[in-house]
Amino acid sequence: MVTRSSLDPVSEARARVALRYSRARSVKAPPPDIGRVAAKYARKTLPEAGSGLQRLKSRWAEIVGDSIAKYCEPEKITGGKAGRTLTVRVIPQAAPVIQHRSGEIRQRVSVAAGGDIARLKIVQGPLSGTRPEASKPRARSLSPQELAWLDEGVKPIEDPALRAAIVALGKAVLSAEG
Repeated sequence: MVTRSSLDPVSEARARVALRYSRARSVKAPPPDIGRVAAKYARKTLPEAGSGLQRLKSRWAEIVGDSIAKYCEPEKITGGKAGRTLTVRVIPQAAPVIQHRSGEIRQRVSVAAGGDIARLKIVQGPLSGTRPEASKPRARSLSPQELAWLDEGVKPIEDPALRAAIVALGKAVLSAEG
């Protein structure tokens, strides 16, 4: 038994043609992002890599170069609506140089950290790592002629404390000139 639809014959014909040439396809969820899957497995296999900041700190000299790394170090990465901010601790003498090169630092860290670093915040202060201080040049020893010359120059001074202070000053000046 054939039933008639409530549509007019022209609309019904169009609907049948449309159904004939278009088949319904099942709706499937899209595959997961390859980056998320890779990160999931990388976290399982490489747990010693640590957080993003720890990796950044361990590779800081490679990322920004030795000329920048000896004056600054990463402190923290914060995220916000406007993008992530990298806070860098800089020795005060090098702060203008680091500020001038902040664009280059942001680009290099963005590539290495795998995300966009929108801002670079500079905090002035001493670096946390123990870095060897530049050793002072050793003072040269004075020759016997120089010591005799110093003793001759302070003979007229009667006060022994003043005489000893002037001799010490003379030794320091003569050994530093050398």
